Amino acid sequence: MAETTYLLENIQNKELIRRGPFINGHWLEKSESGETFNVTDPANGKILNTLPDLSLNEVEQAIKGAHDTFYNTYKNTTPRQRAQWLRTIHDLMLENADDLARIITLENGKSLADALSEVKYAASYFLWYSEEAPRQYGATIQPSISSNRVFTIRQPIGVCAVICPWNFPSAMITRKAAVALATGCTVVVKPDHETPLSALALGYLIEKSGVPSGAFNVVISGTKTAKLGTMLCESPLIKKLTFTGSTRVGKILMAQSASNIKKLSLELGGNAPFIVFKDADIEHAVNQLLLCKFRGLGQTCVCANRIYVQAEILDQFVSLLKSKVEQFKIGHGLSKGTTHGCLINTQTLDKVEYHKKDAIEKGAAVVTEGGPLPELGPTFYKPCILSNVPYSAVVAKEETFGPLCPIFTFNSMEEVIREANDTEFGLASYVFSKDINIIFHMAEALEAGMVSCNTGIFSDAAIPFGGIKESGFGREGSLYGIEDYTVVKTVNIGNL
Repeated sequence: MAETTYLLENIQNKELIRRGPFINGHWLEKSESGETFNVTDPANGKILNTLPDLSLNEVEQAIKGAHDTFYNTYKNTTPRQRAQWLRTIHDLMLENADDLARIITLENGKSLADALSEVKYAASYFLWYSEEAPRQYGATIQPSISSNRVFTIRQPIGVCAVICPWNFPSAMITRKAAVALATGCTVVVKPDHETPLSALALGYLIEKSGVPSGAFNVVISGTKTAKLGTMLCESPLIKKLTFTGSTRVGKILMAQSASNIKKLSLELGGNAPFIVFKDADIEHAVNQLLLCKFRGLGQTCVCANRIYVQAEILDQFVSLLKSKVEQFKIGHGLSKGTTHGCLINTQTLDKVEYHKKDAIEKGAAVVTEGGPLPELGPTFYKPCILSNVPYSAVVAKEETFGPLCPIFTFNSMEEVIREANDTEFGLASYVFSKDINIIFHMAEALEAGMVSCNTGIFSDAAIPFGGIKESGFGREGSLYGIEDYTVVKTVNIGNL
């Protein structure tokens, strides 16, 4: 247990700290090969836990267990029973919220306040789908033949593979697993190798809730991520795969899933425009930008990546933003007073620096230089604000995924629509204006799956979440979320 001492010191409920994956109702503390991998705190490199590096055979056992549980048990449970399990999971998450938040902070690096917000958001999906579970309605259809009757029913699709990223190690799982369990599907979760501890803690709470063994599984690997992903895509026992991550990896998973025509939902890269018109409430827009741009230090898929400010208010907007960003306190996420933690790894830091230097070389003005903070650790970065960024800058086309705040100027609505849509991505976008005509026109003209007007937050289980173009397809959350985990069956009765 020596390697987990650092983790143990910070967690009250020690049962949340698991030593291995959760497969078919059992916790494994070693793999067949005996191989292991370390999970570390990105802020200081300290080892949090040493976990088994699963063999593909062990992953296959998890898939088969989920498959058997689906057909033998879980799909036949009643919606009301599933609703009760989900409500219990929700309650258990809130009871352990402080510990779950500390686990997120330790393995991800975000501030404790940010992590606690994630836990509450993550738990809300179990509450939402506990209420939606009994509401999987079909339809009665009037066919053209008078002696026939037709109706439809929704049925669970089967075993669902869930592949999650590191930036929301709890919420990205619950947003997918809650609806899967609600509809009667069983689940195999593959968390990111950098942040598996939150997934394992969730597995423990789901086990405690009474959900049948084998309905929820967590498989982990430190060195076989690509092979494990291929197995989940190509397994004929898995009927649905849901993935949040980069567009590059999403395309690979989509191609691999074609071998058995697997149902997919993909939430991929973003390049969100944040557009502020001259009639907007400037202080409100700045405050919302702080939430949207710097949540998780900019490591979110719906993070504002390109900030467009109408020329007439540029100076006022930039001055106010600068004063507020300079009040941030960067430090370890568990340290008192910390508002923003560290980046997940040095590769992310290097990308932020590349985008920053490219924009400056092409003429951007430095408002707050920011940059690495090596005195705090190798992954700490002070936010950078740039103004008058040219459209030719790399950041105009690529997602930074970090605390770089590039501000572009525009003069007309037509100009900003053209520039905002000039990307292959289409996940989120933001518009700020007091003019309802501008709001409606922009909401319809922007090429994105989600348009947020006069607010910078999408975190709500009631909201359909998802993108268009190369940001993926499918919707998570809301009443629409159920559609991606069920199939519509038509029942046609003739000669009545």
